[in-house]
Amino acid sequence: MPVYTDQIARKFELKAPPQRIVSLVPSQTELLCDLGLEDSIVGVTKFCVHPKHLRKAKTIIGGTKKLHFDRINALNPDLIIANKEENNREDVEKLSEKYPVYVSDIQNLDHAQAFANDMGTLTGNEEKAALLNAKINNAIAKLKKISEGSKSINALYLIWKDPYMAAGTDAFITEMLNICGIENSLSKWDDAGLRYPETTIQEIKSLNPDVIFLSSEPYPFKAIHDSEILSETGIKTMGVDGEAFSWYGSRILHCLPYLQKFAQEISSFYR
Repeated sequence: MPVYTDQIARKFELKAPPQRIVSLVPSQTELLCDLGLEDSIVGVTKFCVHPKHLRKAKTIIGGTKKLHFDRINALNPDLIIANKEENNREDVEKLSEKYPVYVSDIQNLDHAQAFANDMGTLTGNEEKAALLNAKINNAIAKLKKISEGSKSINALYLIWKDPYMAAGTDAFITEMLNICGIENSLSKWDDAGLRYPETTIQEIKSLNPDVIFLSSEPYPFKAIHDSEILSETGIKTMGVDGEAFSWYGSRILHCLPYLQKFAQEISSFYR
């Protein structure tokens, strides 16, 4: 029986290409669909909103942090796709006792593309995975060209409030910012390397970024928060689509027009 290794060095066996996949992570669910595997998916989370019709067509097995094990057991999956950061370790270990579980650990684009290749290998779709990664590389090249020759700006990307939490230098979000010609302000911190460090208004003021990005997820920042933070820090704020920056996988292809417009606006207003 073939033995495979996931991105946290766990080994698992697969008797054959999976036909009953349960995906525990929204961005990974979308990637599987873009690899042509929608018919092989039997279970998704309530947060798997892309493709839009999927939650009506598949069994909802709970959220990323709160799984309904009875529903998963009823589906009898032959592969479960999880993530080190988005899913609870205890849940993954419990599922691994009964089913093959692949756990991803994605901090940058290399990791994301390796994950896509792994999904291609596990499902017999290597060529589709290679083609998808080629399209992603092309999209990245288009984004980088927009900021080419421009002076890089510093930005703080907030993902949470009470307490404030920001995307650290070890987060996938930071790679997406870099692609758009933006440097993460947290690279100045002694705590650089933390994926999502807590911060305060005083610390934000001392960092003095050119702009503060307020993500639409996981915390749903609204216009009122723009005004609050601007008032407290005196630093410009800008709401951004969290999916475009934090959903590794194929989301960059679906969000390319948004990201191109974003990069152009940044070039116009902050440089």
